[in-house]
Amino acid sequence: MNTVLVTGPIGGGKSTVCRKLEARGYPVYDCDSRCKALYESVPGLKTDIERELGIPFAELGRIFADASLRAKLEAMVYPLLAADLIEWKERQTAELAFVESAIMLQKPVFDGLYDSVLLVTAGRARRVARNPRAAERDSLQSFDPEKIDYTIRNSSTTEALDKKIDKFLKRL
Repeated sequence: MNTVLVTGPIGGGKSTVCRKLEARGYPVYDCDSRCKALYESVPGLKTDIERELGIPFAELGRIFADASLRAKLEAMVYPLLAADLIEWKERQTAELAFVESAIMLQKPVFDGLYDSVLLVTAGRARRVARNPRAAERDSLQSFDPEKIDYTIRNSSTTEALDKKIDKFLKRL
C-alpha cells in the first residue's frame, strides 16, 4: 500500500484535503483524532501523563508554551500513536491511503510509516483567518523542503482545491 503523509501548517487546509480524499473513497488516518482516542482507550495513560508532566490532564494545552512538557508528552504518546498507525495500515485493503499529521514529518519515531509527503499550505494571513491559533503555533512547525514530494497551495475556492486534489491524485 502506498501511504501519503498529508502535512502542513495550522490553517493550511490539511483536514479539508483529507475530508475530500475520504469523500473520494480513500482511507485516511487522522493523527489528532487517533491520539485523542488513545487517551481514552489506553488504560492509565491519562494518569501516567499527569504524573509525568505534573499537571492535570485538563491543562494539557500548556504543552504548546512549554517545550519540556511537550517533549515529555511526545515521548509517552508518539510511540503509541506509531503502533496504532501500523495496526491501522495492516487492516487496510486499499492500494493508496493517507495519513493526516501536522508534526509527523518532524518526528523520527514516525519515519518509515509513509512513502511520500503532500504539503498543504496557504499564506499566513489566510491561515490565521481560518484558525487564530496558527499565529501562536507557527514557530512549533517547520517543513524541510527536501522531504516534500508534492505541494497543494490552498489559497482559493473549494472548486479550485478540488481541481488541485484531482491533479495531485493523477500524479500519484
